[in-house]
Amino acid sequence: MTPSTPPWHRHWPRGLPHALAVPQTTLWDNLATSAARYPARPAIVYYDSVLTYAAYRAQADALAGHLQRAGVAKGDRVLLMSQNCPQFAIAFFAVQRCGAVVVPVNAMCTAGEVDHYLEDSGARLAIAAQELLPAMQPALARGVLREVVVICYADALTAPTELNVPEVVRAPRLALQQPGCVAWADATAGARSTPVAIGPNDLAALPYTSGTTGRPKGCMHTHASLTASSVGASLWRNLHAESVVLGVAPMFHLLGMQNAMLMPVWHGATVVMLARWDAAAAAALIERYRVSVWASPPAMLIDFFAHPEAQRRDLSSLAMLNGGGAAMPEAVSGMLKERFGITYIEGYGLTETASFLHCNPLQASKRQCLGIPTFGVHSLIVDPETLAVLPPGETGELVSRGAQVMQGYWRDEAANRAAFMEVDGERYFRTGDLASMDADGYFFMRDRLKRMINVSGYKVWPAEVESMLYEHPAIHEACIVSRPDAKQGESVCAVVVLRPGQTLDEPGLIAWCRERMAVYKAPRAVEFRAALPKSNTGKVAWREIREAFARA
Repeated sequence: MTPSTPPWHRHWPRGLPHALAVPQTTLWDNLATSAARYPARPAIVYYDSVLTYAAYRAQADALAGHLQRAGVAKGDRVLLMSQNCPQFAIAFFAVQRCGAVVVPVNAMCTAGEVDHYLEDSGARLAIAAQELLPAMQPALARGVLREVVVICYADALTAPTELNVPEVVRAPRLALQQPGCVAWADATAGARSTPVAIGPNDLAALPYTSGTTGRPKGCMHTHASLTASSVGASLWRNLHAESVVLGVAPMFHLLGMQNAMLMPVWHGATVVMLARWDAAAAAALIERYRVSVWASPPAMLIDFFAHPEAQRRDLSSLAMLNGGGAAMPEAVSGMLKERFGITYIEGYGLTETASFLHCNPLQASKRQCLGIPTFGVHSLIVDPETLAVLPPGETGELVSRGAQVMQGYWRDEAANRAAFMEVDGERYFRTGDLASMDADGYFFMRDRLKRMINVSGYKVWPAEVESMLYEHPAIHEACIVSRPDAKQGESVCAVVVLRPGQTLDEPGLIAWCRERMAVYKAPRAVEFRAALPKSNTGKVAWREIREAFARA
């Protein structure tokens, strides 16, 4: 089967092209266009407070003016760290208005992790929520950061609500004592921005993803690659300007960024947003605002549909549930179809591919399946050692090419050489995932070549956590493995060997880890052993350890 006649075309959605003409606009163009078309339409509903498209654009323009006066120029990197809120989205587009590059950071990251992102990206200005300032303070004190624009979530609460608003969202604005901190209200009170010449091939975002070396790497995404993903995803799923999207997946993660920010802005659609996952609030909002679209990892949907509020609320407006990161359990898929008449559409993507890469056709989906390559995407299964293309049914490494694939890793040519390969003169990205393709052209996950652990859609790389564990004075050897988890998909487990004469217990080590790394990376279980199994070459036999945990 040649690339010109892939088997998945036999199951292609009717009326859709095989390839997509990617719009030659910038992300700022997309917001400006939607604001011109629908100025009074709610762009974001946040705990019943409404931000219109006109206000969205105006606030982003005002913040961009401040960033420019603070020295942000075209190509500069700006770190962005907060939980879901209107300010996150406004800040994202303000950076685009400057022609600069957003470095989105997980809100659970520690000061040490933030330091790496700052050092590697070269960002010298950050926009961060006030409760996350402790992660910024060391860099401010050292002069690595010139300035932090500080978000107060409560500034976005402009209307009363009976919803359960988290305390961190209701918290009043803090007095900013540390030099270099500027309140969001002050940063958006000045003159608007000066237009900057930017194009679709300019860099727009630098989301970080970890690697087998344990060192997170920046994925270079342009306006074009992010737009290709967003426009392709919305066309595939039949979304439009009248869609109402539930935005609960974190927007610092590509799933939330694409589905709850970039895609709705492209259409001028409405996002109903929560700062944190709250099943009861989500059920109330779906009913109140007639939410029609929801992108979510399976763990969140499992929690939602088990909640009493989901049983009593009117959820009839929901027309599309989609996501990825882990396979949706068969029992839950069956329940959604039987009780609510909804087919959960599973897809596949990575940070390196701006989330959207494969997806199941709406009318011909297969369960526990990565779907088929979407618009203009071509995927192959190759032998991970010889790189020879394998036939259907064989398991190997999934490699892909498409307009949404990143340009490469930021300033890491060694990683780029390892991550890309050529087939028939075309450049393919090596996903590191082991998969197989059936005769119909549908792809199925089999294993992870790179040991990656998937915790509710967040990537955890064992090498990174192991490196941190070796900093503990009592630990002699450490191995991080995954264990199946009904709620999160997988959980992180540590197997450690103590130094002679040292003592340490499970709660103590877990607490130590949570002080030094994001909560989702910290082990949830610890096993102490006298020694770790090794291969003939002396390498830790992590697969053997993982299989033992899976059987436990």
